[in-house]
Amino acid sequence: MIFRWLIFFLIIIGFNWYSSLAIKTVIKSTWINYIYLIANLLIVANFIFQININRENGIISPVFSYSFGLFIVSIIFQISLIFVLFIEDFIRIPIWLFHFFSKGMDKSFKYMPERRLFISQLSILLASIPASALFIGMLRGKYNYKVIKHQLSFQRLPKEFNGFKIVHISDFHSGSFDNKQKLKYGIDLINKQKPDLILFTGDFVNNIADELLPWKDLLSSLEAPFGKYSVLGNHDYGDYVKWDSKDEKANNLKKLIDLQVEMGFKVLLNDSEKIYIDKSSIDLIGVENWGGGFKQNGDLDLALQKTNSDSFKILMSHDPTHWEEKVISHKEHIDLTLAGHTHGMQFGIEIPGFIKWSPIKYRYKYWAGIYKELEQIINVNRGFGFLAYPGRVGIYPEITLITLKDKESLKSV
Repeated sequence: MIFRWLIFFLIIIGFNWYSSLAIKTVIKSTWINYIYLIANLLIVANFIFQININRENGIISPVFSYSFGLFIVSIIFQISLIFVLFIEDFIRIPIWLFHFFSKGMDKSFKYMPERRLFISQLSILLASIPASALFIGMLRGKYNYKVIKHQLSFQRLPKEFNGFKIVHISDFHSGSFDNKQKLKYGIDLINKQKPDLILFTGDFVNNIADELLPWKDLLSSLEAPFGKYSVLGNHDYGDYVKWDSKDEKANNLKKLIDLQVEMGFKVLLNDSEKIYIDKSSIDLIGVENWGGGFKQNGDLDLALQKTNSDSFKILMSHDPTHWEEKVISHKEHIDLTLAGHTHGMQFGIEIPGFIKWSPIKYRYKYWAGIYKELEQIINVNRGFGFLAYPGRVGIYPEITLITLKDKESLKSV
């Protein structure tokens, strides 16, 4: 472990020194250069310290998140500088090598071209763009709630449910929250949509049930006449914490479920519930987490046992890979699936109608928004909260408002 940290720290020192060459070229002040070097090393040292003091208890606190965020800002700035400097050195070093072998060591150093001021200025300017975006994302992005509205039409939807409004939310990660006033704004924004039903698709906490306690009253204020339902996400099981015993881990999960019930949520654990309007109903199905590379407790067959084959079905499943690998091809037709998990990586570029991109797309085929396959639809929520990096850039916290439309609406389109 010590050897790995040493290697890591040496690499960081290398990044720090190389990137400082641009600072040194632009600002002819030794003290400024020292301040740059020391500030970056302090950011890294603090991040390593936070990792080690939180490693055993699994707490991803706001303090840890901000130390990680500053570390990311620092590293992205340095890497961006290094990228431009490396391009310049790709030209400088061959010139020096040529003179080294033709003139000898004594004379070769004077032939090393000096760093051009313009290139160093350009590198600092370019590096400041992503670093500034990440820093501003920490200050403003993580509570910049967006209401995304969809009208979805279905052949099998009972006419009584035409216009039925569902708010889909996901990934609170309540242990990361650090501003009650801004969180209240987000909760009020959910209630302002006047949903008939609120569905939460997992990850109430980062790891530990007690993370919910400071926010319990606020989250309890969510209102919907047809109820509030939730399922478990991969973080809810406490798998990323070192527990003293299996019983302690099991009690943590039980406490989390109990807290959700106290807040007015019904937790669906591989189970289903009928939602009625008059004599018509739809089936709401909830599975435990099932994800590629993550816990696979979800049992769709068990969850479907109380449903009818011809009924309109909404499935709550935390990880969208479950839809891709198990749901689409299932013998039972699932009309609408709601998922979360990806957060849209909390970073990307979205201009509606033009571009939707995030690095997370290379890990998840279905990573944000609406997708349709074999007459089945999934909505992947971008997440209400945040995890690790305490911010969002381009991919903002999402409240999804889905309005269901019946087959008569399809005819009018």
